[in-house]
Amino acid sequence: MTKEVKRNYLEINSLKDLKERLKPSGNYSLNLVKPINFQLNKFFYKNIGKKHKWVDRLIWTEQKWIEYVSSKEVKTYVFKFNDDLVGFFELIFHSNNKETEIAYFGILEEYQNKKLGSYLLSEAIKKSFTGDINRVWVHTCSLDHKNALNNYIARGMKIFKSETLKV
Repeated sequence: MTKEVKRNYLEINSLKDLKERLKPSGNYSLNLVKPINFQLNKFFYKNIGKKHKWVDRLIWTEQKWIEYVSSKEVKTYVFKFNDDLVGFFELIFHSNNKETEIAYFGILEEYQNKKLGSYLLSEAIKKSFTGDINRVWVHTCSLDHKNALNNYIARGMKIFKSETLKV
């Protein structure tokens, strides 16, 4: 059975366009994963992605995961409440193009619908503008969380391309 999926590409071209959401009250923390730990990326990818049909990396070997997270262009941030994992985002810095891609972004199901995604996206955008970056972009689709597209737009991102895929 064929299903139509709508994919939107969004961008923000300046940190001054960010409509920031402040940190939630409580003992939340956001940290760069250092040293790298491919198991964290894999954990979030599988656990957040299972509901949203993230499938392309399910076939990756451990070596492929290690190579990916070891790239100097890739940075992973983990969001926690006390010591509990809440969510994450992966940034890919394309310094030749002076842009950053928010490659993956998400919150574990038990922490969804608590307005944490808007704060986490604000932080992802801020961290993306590190260095000589003129553009931050992301893509989302109709399989993602129902609030994903609205969150990107609410933070100041604008759609620059849309497409419909048959899957």
